[in-house]
Amino acid sequence: MDLLVVGVAAADHGAAWMAAGMAVLGSLVGSYVLFYIARKGGEAYLARYTSEGRGLRFKHWFERYGLVTVFVPAAVPIPLPMKVFVLSAGAMEVSPAWFGIVLLAARIPRYFIIAWLGTRLGPQTLPFLKAHVGALVLIAVALCLVSFGVIRLVERNRAAQQA
Repeated sequence: MDLLVVGVAAADHGAAWMAAGMAVLGSLVGSYVLFYIARKGGEAYLARYTSEGRGLRFKHWFERYGLVTVFVPAAVPIPLPMKVFVLSAGAMEVSPAWFGIVLLAARIPRYFIIAWLGTRLGPQTLPFLKAHVGALVLIAVALCLVSFGVIRLVERNRAAQQA
C-alpha cells in the first residue's frame, strides 16, 4: 500500500491525499475483517496455543500492552508483522472502538506523511525511505518505549489510587 500511495502521489499531486485517505480506509476495513474473524473463532486458537510456555507469556504481555503492539507496526512504514497482533486483539476481545481509534491514530499519519513525501520527492521517495530505514527503526523503538512508559505510569497511578 505504501508503494501505491507513493506512486499516486508522485504521478498526480492532486490525487495524493485521496490515495492516502483510501489507504487508511482500506487498512481499517481489512483490519476490522481480520479482527472480527479472530473475535468469532480466535478464543479456541488462543486457548490451544497460549496455555503454557512462550504462548502464555505472549498472552500476558498482550493483555498488558495490547494496543501498543497494534499501533507501532501500523504507524511505521517498515515491514513489521501486524496481522498476528490484529488477530490477538480480536481473539482477546479488545474493544472494537479502541482498536479502530488506535489503528486510525497510526495509519493516518503514516499514509499522509508518505503521500506528502511522494509529492515532494516523487520517485525518489522509496529510495529516501530505504536510505533512512535506521531512523525509521529508531522511531519504532522510541514509539514502543514511550508507549510502554505511559502504560507503566498509568499502572503506577492506578495502584497508588487503589492503595
